[in-house]
Amino acid sequence: MERLILMRHGKAERHAQSGGDFERALAETGQADALVMGGVLAEAGFTPDLMLVSSARRTRETAERVVTHFPSLVRVEHLRDLYHADPEDIVRAVEDHAETAGTVMVVGHNPGMHELALRLAAQAGAPPIHTSKLRGRFPTSTAVVFGWTGGKPVLERLFYAHENGGAGGE
Repeated sequence: MERLILMRHGKAERHAQSGGDFERALAETGQADALVMGGVLAEAGFTPDLMLVSSARRTRETAERVVTHFPSLVRVEHLRDLYHADPEDIVRAVEDHAETAGTVMVVGHNPGMHELALRLAAQAGAPPIHTSKLRGRFPTSTAVVFGWTGGKPVLERLFYAHENGGAGGE
């Protein structure tokens, strides 16, 4: 793997009709932000070969919108293990499924996504201005991109929906 993109799902409705968290759908702003962020990532040249997506409804719907910007995407895998996964579970999923992928994108949930992004940024020795911004918040539809150089992560970009024409979320 040469690059890892971590993206939090778009803003979801407060409650699913079924009453369960797993089935919460994207709100209208979440749908729009997912489309915006897919375009932002594509325009920046960050095209995944593989998307690992939590099987929760809001992450699946986020991925469906993002992927429209990546016609050359090799594959999308929905993984139940990414539903509210901790950082170690996310890393394990990437290691288990990304054997030949150059760029892997994970669409998941907080707090695991945010915690993993912070850990990787610390390992990368990212500049304080970037780590401070990342430490402050990881709202819905946020995407962070890490490259790998010499086996070590490098923080390449941090994208917030609200800074790219979207509404952003909590």
